[in-house]
Amino acid sequence: MFPPFDLTSKLSTCSSSTTSRAMSPENRLFKVMGGTVEHDISAYVASMCQEQNLDVHVGCDSQNYKKYTVYVTTVVFRYPGNGAHVIYRKEKVPKICDLWTKLWGETERSVELALLLLNECKLKVKQIDLDYNSDPNYPSQKLISASSGYIASLGFQAKVKPELLMAVWAANALCH
Repeated sequence: MFPPFDLTSKLSTCSSSTTSRAMSPENRLFKVMGGTVEHDISAYVASMCQEQNLDVHVGCDSQNYKKYTVYVTTVVFRYPGNGAHVIYRKEKVPKICDLWTKLWGETERSVELALLLLNECKLKVKQIDLDYNSDPNYPSQKLISASSGYIASLGFQAKVKPELLMAVWAANALCH
């Protein structure tokens, strides 16, 4: 016989280990797109949300270089009918050669950020942008089901190409 499976302990172990890795003090520092000053994400978001009605989009993109991989995670504050404002965090890690692992890292970073905004700032992210293509000719298409299902299970909405993906567009621009 197999011992009883305790799903609650498995879930809490998984979520806490993922969140603590991504949201250590140095990982909470974001810059304004085009700026150089780093801001604590929670304090910055709290100040932005006081200004006016806005939608928040989160996304991540990655780029491989010769010896390392760069991840850029973004928050886009979209002011309906009045433009957008972007903050980001850039992270350099040892090169990730496996495409699935590299792309799943984008999903993890986006989810961790969306959860932080929800738990600490009481701000519900409108959508998490995934840099995956729904066209079956692209390898990233194979991750859409897993990533969007994971995101939906946490109460967020995921969007993929060819939808408009502001957070991924900004992350892509900052990756290069």
